[in-house]
Amino acid sequence: MYNNVDYYKLDELFSEDELIVRDTIQAWVGEKVIPHIEEHFREARFPLELIPQMAELGLFGPTLPEKYGGAGLTDVAYGLMMQELEKGDSGLRSFASVQSALVIYPIYSWGSDEQKNYWLPQLIKGEKIGAFGLTEPDYGSNPGGMVTSAKKVEGGFILHGAKMWITNSAIADVLVVWAKLDGVVNGFLVETGWKGVSCPEIKGKWSLRASVTGEIILDEVFVPDSHILPLAQGLKCPLGCLSQARYGIAWGVLGAAMVCYKSALNYAKSRIQWGKPIAGFQLVQEKLVEMLTEITKAQLLVYRLGKLKERKKATFSQISLAKRNNCQIALDIARAARDLHGANGISDEYPIMRHMMNLESVYTYEGTHNMHTLIVGADITGMEAYS
Repeated sequence: MYNNVDYYKLDELFSEDELIVRDTIQAWVGEKVIPHIEEHFREARFPLELIPQMAELGLFGPTLPEKYGGAGLTDVAYGLMMQELEKGDSGLRSFASVQSALVIYPIYSWGSDEQKNYWLPQLIKGEKIGAFGLTEPDYGSNPGGMVTSAKKVEGGFILHGAKMWITNSAIADVLVVWAKLDGVVNGFLVETGWKGVSCPEIKGKWSLRASVTGEIILDEVFVPDSHILPLAQGLKCPLGCLSQARYGIAWGVLGAAMVCYKSALNYAKSRIQWGKPIAGFQLVQEKLVEMLTEITKAQLLVYRLGKLKERKKATFSQISLAKRNNCQIALDIARAARDLHGANGISDEYPIMRHMMNLESVYTYEGTHNMHTLIVGADITGMEAYS
């Protein structure tokens, strides 16, 4: 199977259904993504043509009930899906993460019955694309400082403000926008065709090139009463969405780490220097063993986290610990793999540099490494040190 790493026999812990889900996504990524992803990355183009297939595979909202089109899968199965997607590219996993954790999740959690019945089936089928508008040009790590505002008027609200670094915004049909209404953060469903809404794409990225990243500009946009999320009041709601996304990221980056490790291992076995494969030298073996060790530890971490999440016992700080650790080890592994490939490591004949550049963004988005350090630090000490 494609780039699987299972030194501690974790497959024995997964259910038969979870293994089927993983292997199905793995086969699809190998057939439909791997042969073409370097071209998409070079051209800075998201493979829009894959969205219907991703929907058919159940990659959007897979843990939701069948009532809305979900598959009712376990959180571990969802994590394995994200792992396999990121073996292909972080851009594909980012698309699925946003659609599921940042758009479908808040509508399911805090939307009205009418909103759920209208939006969820279309989002799960990939007929509508969503984006999540929280980060602003001047407010990233401190989302509570947002200046995007909502004002109540007859029949609805007027939204004004701007969001930045928004995955999918330039191709989205609906935006989950967070804005302050009378000083309290509220969630709104903003359709991109409305007057005053624009979502220019951000160009010139060296990371997540096979992903669409843009802005959201709201110029006195009228949002009808039917489009406010009725139960989404307070900063805890968008932060709850981020916890869902961070969980998927913690699994996803393992896919990138596995690909880089397996590529380095295979290269070291075949690259001859001083009359033998470089895998036979001590320093090379040390690097490979460190990669394998960190992947194995990270696998155990997210498996346990998934089981806690299924029992509704996972805390946001536990999710932060996993996102923090796994993004760090994945980036470290990509860098070590680049080193072991020598000059070949910078060529797109190998997937190393693409994954490494992608991971630079994943390391930062949905909470930077330092912010997750402080989240866990606040939890264990009882003292917040954010400022």
